[in-house]
Amino acid sequence: MNQVRIIGGVWRRRLLHFPDGETLRPTPDRVRETVFNWLGQDLTGQSCLDLFAGSGALGFEAASRGAARVVLVDVAEKAIQSLRKNVNALEASGKVEVIAMNALEYPPFHQTTGQERFDVAFLDPPYRQGWLSRLEPWLAGLLKPDAALYVESESPLAALGCWKTTRQGRAGQVYFHLLRQEPLV
Repeated sequence: MNQVRIIGGVWRRRLLHFPDGETLRPTPDRVRETVFNWLGQDLTGQSCLDLFAGSGALGFEAASRGAARVVLVDVAEKAIQSLRKNVNALEASGKVEVIAMNALEYPPFHQTTGQERFDVAFLDPPYRQGWLSRLEPWLAGLLKPDAALYVESESPLAALGCWKTTRQGRAGQVYFHLLRQEPLV
């Protein structure tokens, strides 16, 4: 098992364990620190979605920083098992929900009314598989109009539909971005 440390909030210094796997790329500490500086250190009361959760580092980091609800979605069975073990180890079952599902099958993508909308979404999909373009049409229904969208990708990203990059960085081969929806005029 691999591990990553939560860097801020009430679970600071706690370890998350996750399985080996070529597709699991936990967001590095330095990048998570930057992202949560961009988002603000205190996410009290916010709802967050980590759509390709993997190790869960971003979602658990958000929960540690006060998010009221965090939904971790992943399709890999080993990742799901380790996410559930981490939820139990952190005693976070009332705050963090783990859903075993393909990202495009996640319920809000197919509901027309009464769907949950999130304040923050983290997207770190497998590279070179077209996930971002497939998800883009669903983002407006998934996120609140003033939501923040964090995206990791293999190349720089200026926009994703009506979501425009407001902050960006690079760590090795990974580009990371904070996007916000442009207000309607």
